[in-house]
Amino acid sequence: MTTEINMETIRETFALLGDWEERYRYVIELGRTLEPFPDSLRIEETRVHGCTSQVWMSAEKNAAGQYHFRADSDAHIVRGLIAILLSGVQGRSATEISAFDPLDFFRELGLEEHLSPNRRNGFYAMAQRIQTLTSD
Repeated sequence: MTTEINMETIRETFALLGDWEERYRYVIELGRTLEPFPDSLRIEETRVHGCTSQVWMSAEKNAAGQYHFRADSDAHIVRGLIAILLSGVQGRSATEISAFDPLDFFRELGLEEHLSPNRRNGFYAMAQRIQTLTSD
């Protein structure tokens, strides 16, 4: 991500925002923090299946065993959901990533009851993709 957004910052901001319209705007704003996704990676192998929108995700592991994720979507709100998801896994090891429960974080923020079933399913598909990418 071009601007490092962490889970605590997201939690605090969600708590400060009054209504869901403001929270949706914040989610969209978070999507703007994603690093650019290269066109060369917009291929079938990086596409996340199970999302209504087009979503691509890739991961690289460095010598220390930490993962760096890149992801993008053609939908603004989904880009924000990607940023939320990556806030819990970016720069972490496979062990740390497997210990992180993105669905708990999703529920904690209240997103589960405020997103359409299609968006929820897409979030779950992205979380599963991360597990797949980090299971060596």
